[in-house]
Amino acid sequence: MTKNVLIIAFITFSICVKGQAPWDNGNLKVSENERYLQHANGKPFFWLGDTSWLLPIRLNRDEVKLYFENRKEKGFNVVQCIFVQNYDHKNSYDDYPYANDDVSQPIQTPGNNPNNSDEYDYFDHLDYIVEVAAQNGIYIALTPTWRDLVKKDTNLTIEKAELFAAHLGNHFKNKPNIIWVNGGSTKGDTFTEIWQTIGATIKKTDPNHLITFHPFGRMQSSTWFNNDSWLDVNMFVSGHRTYAQDETGYGEDSWRYVLDDLSKKPLRPTLDGEASYESLPQGIHDHSQPYWKANDIRRYAYWSVFAGSCGHVYGENTVRQVYKEGENAPESGAKLSFVEALDVEGAFELQYLKNLILSRPYFERMNDQSVVAGDEGEKYNRILVSKGKDYLMAYNYTGRNFTIQMGKISGEKVIAWWYDTRTGSSQKIGEFENKGKLTFNPPGTKFNGNDWVLLLDNKSKKFNTPGIVIQ
Repeated sequence: MTKNVLIIAFITFSICVKGQAPWDNGNLKVSENERYLQHANGKPFFWLGDTSWLLPIRLNRDEVKLYFENRKEKGFNVVQCIFVQNYDHKNSYDDYPYANDDVSQPIQTPGNNPNNSDEYDYFDHLDYIVEVAAQNGIYIALTPTWRDLVKKDTNLTIEKAELFAAHLGNHFKNKPNIIWVNGGSTKGDTFTEIWQTIGATIKKTDPNHLITFHPFGRMQSSTWFNNDSWLDVNMFVSGHRTYAQDETGYGEDSWRYVLDDLSKKPLRPTLDGEASYESLPQGIHDHSQPYWKANDIRRYAYWSVFAGSCGHVYGENTVRQVYKEGENAPESGAKLSFVEALDVEGAFELQYLKNLILSRPYFERMNDQSVVAGDEGEKYNRILVSKGKDYLMAYNYTGRNFTIQMGKISGEKVIAWWYDTRTGSSQKIGEFENKGKLTFNPPGTKFNGNDWVLLLDNKSKKFNTPGIVIQ
């Protein structure tokens, strides 16, 4: 339908209470409905993660500070990184974490003065990273190790894995901003006992922090560990292939992993821990392929969250590997410098998704495709709907016309909005009777990446403009 719209040039924001850290609301826990995350006091926690796997070994103290301040400005509240990927990886201060390629022999020296190389060790630098993250209100999603180390270390016994995990758990258990990410781009049916030992030992040693598992590409932690008591949150990896490159799987349909995970028992929250990275060649390995762009990143995120995930993890190709020109070789077609890559388009835009979701009652939201009257669409034309009792949101990636079955939320009348995924601004469409069917025509012409969210609110609830976070 064609309607005059009131343009509300409102850039959404989160109101932060000065001096209050997220964990002042209590430890993170699974919500009562087992679908989402919250703090102990009941405040919703929407996991918006960035990926910087090699942060601990490639950034010095000044760069760590710059990085976390940048991520705070962009609304990220979690950063994923690896504690130790390989034994031969030393950090920017020439320190290794373990002696004799043995995870049961941590190298820790008295003192932690960064100006004294005899004192400042690998663990001290990790402590500094966690501290700076905390100063910026960010959780560290710490992956203890990676599949490479587990695969290569033929001396890694169950006993050593237990010592390794217990030591890490004890070291970080009193830090308020830790989330554990077991695994590391791996299949859970290989070295299964090692992964189970690490997970169970960390949970025993550090029961107050959440644990998830990072699987291999286009796989899900729920395939192997959904019944394991140490696992709190499921994680899947939807990236980095196109529909044509993944003919036998879900392709780019990241929402399918969410629906599959949420159909399993016991029910656990789930999220995409590695969607396609911005600035990465499609398929990763062939650098002549097109690179994933900001519009792709938005699509992966909105599809996943509107299907019911508890958050989303972003990644940019240079930042995730911490490529620093002149210091290490670029991988997977990385072209930007680290500082340039911090400010690519997609890194700015996912905060608007977080703000939108937190601007309406959080825990009641559920995917409900019955809201779409007629064709839900396939591939890029797919419409994904997230609905609460008094509101609904429909994500449209291509800007095509689509029809809504009214009467799916409460209220005699609804207020309709367009929400701009690129800016977080809103356009008020108008007020409508909450009955029958209505066809909506997003602003602009139809093309991949002209993505908008249609928001319908029960008028009587007097919700704020979309994107103003509920306090």
